[in-house]
Amino acid sequence: MKRRVPAILAVSALALGAVTATAPAASAKAAGEDSLAALLTSDGNQFDKDKSDFDIVTEAALAVVAAKPDSPVALLADGSKRLTVFAPTDQAFRLLAKDLTGQNIKSEKKIFDTLVGLAGVDTIETVLLYHVVPGKTLTSNKVLKANGAKLMTAAGKTIKVKVRTKPSVSVTLKDKDKNDTDPMAVLKALDLNKGNKQVAHGIDHVLRPIDL
Repeated sequence: MKRRVPAILAVSALALGAVTATAPAASAKAAGEDSLAALLTSDGNQFDKDKSDFDIVTEAALAVVAAKPDSPVALLADGSKRLTVFAPTDQAFRLLAKDLTGQNIKSEKKIFDTLVGLAGVDTIETVLLYHVVPGKTLTSNKVLKANGAKLMTAAGKTIKVKVRTKPSVSVTLKDKDKNDTDPMAVLKALDLNKGNKQVAHGIDHVLRPIDL
């Protein structure tokens, strides 16, 4: 799989670009239909040293769409479709890679290559879909009112929302891994792409659809 990664990445931008071009909104995009894919790739779509942004999850989505053009992950390029993404930061993927390998990998590209090499595209696809709530535009105001709610994800499994307001506001997402740290919302990275049908909220750990 590691040998396939460069080839996957070489066509990834073209693949997602093709999806965007053929989306229903391409000819006459309505207000509020800017896609998350457009937002995530707007910074040049490159690995860097900023642990708080979303390069790894972006490259993972591109790789899945390049390998599997019919994947539901491609919905992130169709701004006419409502969905909410809980997007792991690059640091979240660094923590996942350390859990899986026991190594503290600094390079974002090496983290990405390692995870794809270990898991494969199909598993990466499942993990990504576990971060997507389809059919709903859940702004931070709605999430903060959703304490105790179970959200059905595009992976067919639920995540549970736990909201605390004291001593300070926090939002925790309880996943299917019962003995690991649950992701929390990054309060400085809420409502990404606000004003559109597709929104995202940053989280500090990767959601796990199974008990690892």
